[in-house]
Amino acid sequence: MKDLWYKDAIVYSLDVETFLDSNGDGVGDFQGLTNKLDYLSGLGITCLWLLPFYPSPNRDNGYDVMDYCNIDPRLGTLGDFVEFMHQAGERGIRVLVDLVVNHTSDQHPWFIAARSDENSKYRNYYVWSKNPPKTDPSMLVFPDAEDSIWEYDEQANSYYLHHFYKESPEIIAMIDIQEGSWLSG
Repeated sequence: MKDLWYKDAIVYSLDVETFLDSNGDGVGDFQGLTNKLDYLSGLGITCLWLLPFYPSPNRDNGYDVMDYCNIDPRLGTLGDFVEFMHQAGERGIRVLVDLVVNHTSDQHPWFIAARSDENSKYRNYYVWSKNPPKTDPSMLVFPDAEDSIWEYDEQANSYYLHHFYKESPEIIAMIDIQEGSWLSG
């Protein structure tokens, strides 16, 4: 029989950065969240949905990811995250993480390599154009901040696609979960 836990789950979404500061630096962190797991469990929460907590220049509230394999140092360490996961599991709390797969930060190593070398394997992770089509205003996610979904990059001598902020180039790579590797295209 399938485990249909999500049908009766009580899901609480939170941003670690704004939840609870354990060290007084003004930024929530994984230690603070871990310290409140009994409280959250007491509320009946059975699943936590965490907003992005990866290293980021934070132009888009952490959705502009620079490193998918690490923790924003303001929020703690990988060890803090592992301890949080362990403690959540001990209380029967499942954890969902917001994995941003449609764009990266323009400071992500893939984009840096893609803009630096037209022959880089990472070049195909992004959408480039020498002559992009005119932007349809309905395609702008943030029309008050952006006037185009194409941004010219001098280093690449080409335009790249971004549906959100220009600092978040659109990515077209897909992960092969079975193989654990990234597939472009």
